[in-house]
Amino acid sequence: MRILVVGGGGREHAIVHSLSRSGGVHKIFVAPGNAGIRETASIVPVRADDIENLVRFARTEQIDLTIVGPEQPLVLGIADRFEQEGLAIMGPSAAAARLEGSKAFAKAFMQRHDIPTARHRTFGAGDYDEAVAHVRACGAPIVVKASGLAAGKGAVVCATVEEALETLAFMLRERAFGAAGQEVVIEEYMTGEEASVFALSDGKEYVLFAPAQDHKRIGEGDVGPNTGGMGAYAPVPIVTDDMLDVVCNRVVAPTLHGMAAEGYPYRGVLYCGLMITEEGPKVVEYNCRFGDPEAQAVLPLLADDVPDLFEATARGALSGSVLSMRSGAAACVVLASGGYPGRYETGFPIEGLEQAAAHRDVMVFHAGTAPGQQDSGRSETVTSGGRVLGVTGLGRDLREALDRAYEAVGHISFEHMQFRRDIGKKGLRPS
Repeated sequence: MRILVVGGGGREHAIVHSLSRSGGVHKIFVAPGNAGIRETASIVPVRADDIENLVRFARTEQIDLTIVGPEQPLVLGIADRFEQEGLAIMGPSAAAARLEGSKAFAKAFMQRHDIPTARHRTFGAGDYDEAVAHVRACGAPIVVKASGLAAGKGAVVCATVEEALETLAFMLRERAFGAAGQEVVIEEYMTGEEASVFALSDGKEYVLFAPAQDHKRIGEGDVGPNTGGMGAYAPVPIVTDDMLDVVCNRVVAPTLHGMAAEGYPYRGVLYCGLMITEEGPKVVEYNCRFGDPEAQAVLPLLADDVPDLFEATARGALSGSVLSMRSGAAACVVLASGGYPGRYETGFPIEGLEQAAAHRDVMVFHAGTAPGQQDSGRSETVTSGGRVLGVTGLGRDLREALDRAYEAVGHISFEHMQFRRDIGKKGLRPS
């Protein structure tokens, strides 16, 4: 099998790693990839959103299956374009990807299909005064979200009314997120514990991965601004088997049935970001792909032949499939550039990668990395993004997985490196 993976971050590195464990894969290509992925797959110098050139490459190289990692090409319609050419691709259509591409659409969809979520209202750029009045009437804490794609930074939890009004002005008046912020969703602040549940759907049937928990805030103790994710672990103790049944019955199944009923069968990975509240699970957001860094924790736990599973999804043939997860746990710690999620510098050499990867049951997934200078025949790797690496440890339980991940992190260094030291802390609490 010849497989093309679209994307170049830590999630895509985790996908490639999972694919490479199968003996049935003859060749893996990644567009555009990164410095770490090149050790396992062939790098294709095509951007993830350059859909026409990706189609040409898939045709020329006789690609059997394309797997899309990031959300942008899915929202732009890469799956539709590939299917027009008769090319197998794992990912939802542009119409189905609106579940992530438009929070306003997702909220209205959940309302139509009685899927539990926070109380909310949507406002456009011309509704600024009305949005201000709504915030004042609701009070704080309150959540303000850019409706479109904002690289994981468009949701702001506002502790005061003043902060919410500043955020509204930032999004609607200053257009801080461009077109993504032309529409905003203002919703109630939910209390509880977050969890991520991933379903793999072929449009008719679905199977579930182990639930995970992301760590969105930059600072330990969940403080500071939101990021794309500073670490994750799986499985999640709070999502018991009984809770997962509730999630399936109240969230996953109604979402997939609703999309099919409205004419947009969902084929690919459906991410349900949840808040486990006293009233039960409620949807915080949908993603139309694997989460990052949750993928770096969930995919290493897969016991199945990943290429066959993904191909069955793309071809609408999941019926009868059972997704098997390994016993134990996985934990991923993200190493980020100093200043992230704000302004940061790149180009710093990364030390200790080989020593970290040599640890038992440890994987170092590259996200924001690039090849550096050659030094005496040795290839150097440098930082090239905000989130640079994801260090994943596997263990018999979460404690062992975290110990292995953090021990490996201790070998890695680059200038201004930052990371959280409390990943998985909630999962270690007595139930």
